[in-house]
Amino acid sequence: MNTYSSKDLKRYNYLAGEIEAAYHETNMKLKISDSAMVILYAICDQGDSCLLRDICRNFCISKQTVNSALRKLEAEGAVYLEAADAKNKRVCLTEQGKRLSDRTARKMIEIENDIFSSWPEEEVEKYLELTERYLHDFKVRIGKLEHETF
Repeated sequence: MNTYSSKDLKRYNYLAGEIEAAYHETNMKLKISDSAMVILYAICDQGDSCLLRDICRNFCISKQTVNSALRKLEAEGAVYLEAADAKNKRVCLTEQGKRLSDRTARKMIEIENDIFSSWPEEEVEKYLELTERYLHDFKVRIGKLEHETF
């Protein structure tokens, strides 16, 4: 049996999976779906509203998934949609949505900010720099796959 993943890649994949699982477990404790958390997080990251297309684009989730979660949040009275322009909709928090965000997404953002604040500035910069480098190199190499013939 061939093993294709290096020890470092296995460790990376394990850590990425554990981080994803930690976010999921937190969402379950907060009694909110992963999709709803993404929407509230995106809105909080922008203030009290954000464009629907930015949620899909910035968090890499399908429009169908976002729309399904939005319908539920709308039914709960947490968000409403308004026209941003001829092509785009803006997702806005209601007062109830602001309270929900305070106990979910804003708490998550606070925890994340606290973690980065607890690290020395040069370690934060190095972590972000290496993550950006990995992402760039990955995109370049994936781009080359499109030109290969199979």
